[in-house]
Amino acid sequence: MRLTSKGRYAVRAMLDLTFHSNGNPVRLQEISSRQAISLHYLEQLFRKLRTGRVVKSVRGPGGGYVLARSMDEISVRDILECVGENINPAKDISGMPSSGVEFKATEGESTKIDTTEFRLTRGFFENLGILMEEYLTTTTLGDLYRKSREANTDAAINNEVAAAAATTVNATEEITSAIRPNIGEINQ
Repeated sequence: MRLTSKGRYAVRAMLDLTFHSNGNPVRLQEISSRQAISLHYLEQLFRKLRTGRVVKSVRGPGGGYVLARSMDEISVRDILECVGENINPAKDISGMPSSGVEFKATEGESTKIDTTEFRLTRGFFENLGILMEEYLTTTTLGDLYRKSREANTDAAINNEVAAAAATTVNATEEITSAIRPNIGEINQ
């Protein structure tokens, strides 16, 4: 599997749409400026996403794009497949001649490779493909949305803790100076 920028941009754009939609259409220009993705490129991606029935377009002055289904019903796999990403790392070794399974031993003859190493490698990548497909299928936009909200909440809590710690340090310094005057005050 090679996840290209097309797949990464599609997932980012869909997450942006999820975050900023609130049930209202979002214009591609807004996604483009927030995500620093070319508007022309987004138009191409959203054409594929609309064909794949992941988003719907809304025409008119308040138009843009909305999710075609609930965020919990759209998996990352759905998005990647809509834009044509290959999510199977074993696709090239599943018996296709270009994979090295068959090669020309002599003029006009082909020999099939069936070594232990080839079978182990093929089995490994087929299992990896199954795990990746399962992960991509079970991870939805809703999962990523909630994870982001949790991360933002955790960051806010960490900022509050850091601010409280800084206040405590300042208060401790004030208490220390009230108990023991500065050295310059003692010598005067």
